[in-house]
Amino acid sequence: MNVDDLILVSVDDHVIEPAHMFEGRVAKRYADKAPRFVRRENGTMAWVYEGQEILNPALNAVAGRPPSEFGMEPTTIEEIRPGCYSIDARVKDMSANGVLGSMCFPSFPRFCGQLFMQTADKAQAAEMVRAYNDWHIEDWAGTHPGRIIPLGLPMMWDPVGTAAEVRRLAAKGCHAVTFSSSPYDLGLPSIYDEHWDPFWEACADEGTVVCIHLGSNSAPPMTSPDAPIELIYTLSPIGLFSAAADLLWSPVFRKFPSLRIALSEGGTGWLPYFCERVDYIYKHTQHWSGMDLGDRLPSEIFKEQVIFCFIDDLVGVENRHHLNIDNITWECDYPHSDTTWPHAPEILMKSLVDVPDDEINKITHLNAMRHFRYDPFAHIARERATVGALRAQVSDWDISVRSVGNLRPAERAF
Repeated sequence: MNVDDLILVSVDDHVIEPAHMFEGRVAKRYADKAPRFVRRENGTMAWVYEGQEILNPALNAVAGRPPSEFGMEPTTIEEIRPGCYSIDARVKDMSANGVLGSMCFPSFPRFCGQLFMQTADKAQAAEMVRAYNDWHIEDWAGTHPGRIIPLGLPMMWDPVGTAAEVRRLAAKGCHAVTFSSSPYDLGLPSIYDEHWDPFWEACADEGTVVCIHLGSNSAPPMTSPDAPIELIYTLSPIGLFSAAADLLWSPVFRKFPSLRIALSEGGTGWLPYFCERVDYIYKHTQHWSGMDLGDRLPSEIFKEQVIFCFIDDLVGVENRHHLNIDNITWECDYPHSDTTWPHAPEILMKSLVDVPDDEINKITHLNAMRHFRYDPFAHIARERATVGALRAQVSDWDISVRSVGNLRPAERAF
């Protein structure tokens, strides 16, 4: 496989939501309640909702900036690439990176809509979730058909309402929804509780993948308050180890065998050991614990119903045959600090050395297309969807690294 012949679909990127997204999408009685995009006195940008200011940490939108300027301080709109918030610019950034398709997680509402979950008026909160989802499907995904895999927000406080929303979104062509890696951490019933069954059932019925992103429990993996930032980055992917174990030992997969759950930004290198470990445990505990998985090993259930993804994971690719090659997918993580933009194809190829072409195709796009019911080739000819072809279409698009440090004094003065 030549790097220019790759077809890349990223199942984990992020959108920095544009200021206009709620305009005309909220019922009149809630129009003055919708989140507003504002400039603060020091020039930095924020969303305001229900008395809260939601800032944008700089690590959320650093594509195209030198690493020395990465940080957690709030940013101005001038400091980030238009591809972070403009769909037209985003598609050009994707093409310049050789990426055909992208699924984008939310930013200011947080991974599974925790912001709206905190709203006292739940009818208002539901209105905001529906408005967000309509914007995402119609504007973000609908403006350039074939380029964006739509992803919906749930109503975490209401599994019945979320089930209805899953079915509504599926009718619009959206077959992915976010969820928390631990609803218990959010003050909700755990996934061991049948409370969530209406939601799981709707997803299973509609072929909607439940996407669980690391950090979606709103609890950073910390060992002590004086630990460095490197600790969080080290523990983050392994943080989904707990979510994986919860899912496997809960009744969810046994009740809903057609349900598919994606561990987003979780990596794959740790999964072969996880599968080995759960089989070992089950063989030693099934005789007295009451756990009954029938004639299947836990690893068999896990490999069938869980979708994995990685950014740059040489060990995971080397050990792919200990997993399910049909459930391994790739991600770019644009525009976060972990992103491989704009050199994703070249970086990915380092992990794909000696991997057969048919397996490369599964990992890079075919698995994502199947699981998320996404068919870019209905809109874009296959020969125009490769890394080489996409880059050729935007050969004059600027992808150079640019310092924005010079903007800071002026913006702070503003």
